[in-house]
Amino acid sequence: MEEVIKRANSTIYGLAAGVVTQDINKALTFAHNVRAGTVWVNCYDAFHVSTPFGGFKQSGVGRELGEYGLRQYSEVKTVTIYNPRHTADIEFLN
Repeated sequence: MEEVIKRANSTIYGLAAGVVTQDINKALTFAHNVRAGTVWVNCYDAFHVSTPFGGFKQSGVGRELGEYGLRQYSEVKTVTIYNPRHTADIEFLN
């Protein structure tokens, strides 16, 4: 298992990986340790619209689909307003 993970991680890419096994512990060890944005266990190229998709290393930046994909279309802004009537408080609007 160590050699398989080392070989998978030695590439400059990390879009997706897959493993076929009957041993769930091996599957979870592989999925946890391999540097890939998506890991399929006992299947491959299976997607759902709610799951984020994207790679590690030189296989892309950010995520598409799901909640993580929506973050690319939003910006967080902080507005701080000083209220002289409440000198001990600062109000924050996000």
